[in-house]
Amino acid sequence: MIVFTAAGAAVAQPAPPPRPEAPAQPAPPEPLAPPRTPGLGEVFNGYVVGTVRGATVASPEEAFQALQANDPFYQEPPLTGNERPGTVLNSKKVDVLFTGLKPANLDAYKLMYVTTGNDGVTPVISTGILMIPVDGTPNSERRLISYQEANDSVGWSCHPSTQWTGGAPIDGASWSALGPLALLFGKGYAVMISDVGNDADRRPHGVFAGKFAAHAQLDGARAALNFHEAGLDSKAQTALFGIAGGGVGAGFSAEQQPEYAPELNVKSTVLEGMVVNPRNFMRIAGGSVGSGFAFATLLGLEPWYPDMRVDEKLNPAGKALADFFRTQCQTPAYFGLPFVPLNTLFNTGRNPADEPAFQHVFDDNVLGRGGPPKSKVLIASCAADDSFMSLVPARDARELADQYRAQSTDVTYAPTNCSMVRMITDLYGWGTDLFGMQTIDWLDSTFD
Repeated sequence: MIVFTAAGAAVAQPAPPPRPEAPAQPAPPEPLAPPRTPGLGEVFNGYVVGTVRGATVASPEEAFQALQANDPFYQEPPLTGNERPGTVLNSKKVDVLFTGLKPANLDAYKLMYVTTGNDGVTPVISTGILMIPVDGTPNSERRLISYQEANDSVGWSCHPSTQWTGGAPIDGASWSALGPLALLFGKGYAVMISDVGNDADRRPHGVFAGKFAAHAQLDGARAALNFHEAGLDSKAQTALFGIAGGGVGAGFSAEQQPEYAPELNVKSTVLEGMVVNPRNFMRIAGGSVGSGFAFATLLGLEPWYPDMRVDEKLNPAGKALADFFRTQCQTPAYFGLPFVPLNTLFNTGRNPADEPAFQHVFDDNVLGRGGPPKSKVLIASCAADDSFMSLVPARDARELADQYRAQSTDVTYAPTNCSMVRMITDLYGWGTDLFGMQTIDWLDSTFD
């Protein structure tokens, strides 16, 4: 560079160093899709319409056999204790069978796999079902949804791998999953649903123990991704979805995944209508339309907390009811106890929420006390305690959202209008949101 002195002489000066380029700024993340009630045409999307049109009717022999609940698939091999969680022990390609119909364009496999008990160490066996739409997409390119139904059954042969292959045809858990599954399959996702235990195990199932439900869900995802016949990418982007009883497992899954299953590429978690605090659930649901589900919750905790000794605290009527519930599916059994105050089933006349022997169990099953989820989280519970479906205190869901945010989790709190007014004036929207269908676009937007 040439500069001139005051006398007019030209003097060479070194050029100034070039300015350093500003570091490239990362592109801002795409905004997440807001929860939105899908239209009927979105639920009955092209994939679903084609699946229904191509469906075949099961033969009487097929339908009858499905109801027998005697599939030898569920016979457990002995464990050595050295199996890794998520190891597939047995698999069986099956036809999905629902209300007598076998939908077209849908591959399905029953899987038996290794998981761990409530302690996260002791190996136990769970079963589940993996369903994959046949739509021309290579399976290696699919995302996986680890879906936990509103399945509160303590009895055997009541769980998803049976429900979706022709058994337990009237159980409400599978019916409530129809809409979300239609939307998920329409987007081409593979869906793995855990039974949270071996569905053929005659002993009461510990489906309400949050840590066990989490392990069964996360190991079910591991099993699906490592099941070679399905051909999924072992590092596929994954989302957790849980509703009602399944929401408890999904919530604990989100909290435990960073430590328990860090290799899973979990992008997001949807929690719909889940029990945040079982003690509060006992107080609200007991004596309401949900009395049977509150009572079943106790029975679904006891297998992993045997020191509860529920039977010793029940009067004869309560003991007879417990014996019955332990062998039944949620529908119709648990709906048969509406408006019965739970204290009337106990010797002390005490609400089980106040039973001293249950307090440590309730404390161990409160969401938000584990590690913070690393995935994005959507909480979509009832906004207010203003309908017969408001069995989970609205305040519990709000406080869980605040607690996760305080721990730096990316939380979307999208409360659902569950009110009686909306049920009367907008039954479609009320029911659609109650089953979590409004969350699917949000879930989809969390994938890269």
